[in-house]
Amino acid sequence: MTKNNLRKSRSTDVYYAIISEDKEDSLPRRLAARPAHLERLKSLQAQGRLLLAGPHPAIDSPQPGEAGFSGSLVVAEFDSLQDAQTWASADPYVEAEVYANVTVKPFLKVLPA
Repeated sequence: MTKNNLRKSRSTDVYYAIISEDKEDSLPRRLAARPAHLERLKSLQAQGRLLLAGPHPAIDSPQPGEAGFSGSLVVAEFDSLQDAQTWASADPYVEAEVYANVTVKPFLKVLPA
């Protein structure tokens, strides 16, 4: 499949993966900023732009307790990479200094179709 054919066969939705890594000992700041963080995600969801979102537990458990989280993943629709980066930089977790690093990349949803 050529690059041009890939574009033609691709959905019109343009998704971006926002991959964030937490700073050490950031759990108290994460918990404090969580309500504002979730409100932004709920807004994306209400607009039909959120594909998925969630944290990465620091241990192999759905309830990591004091171990906390190692980061987060958000996959959502934006008009451009710049728009996704702008949205990510305004996250309450960024302001609360939860994240050590945030990477934004284009994402092609293949499955489920």
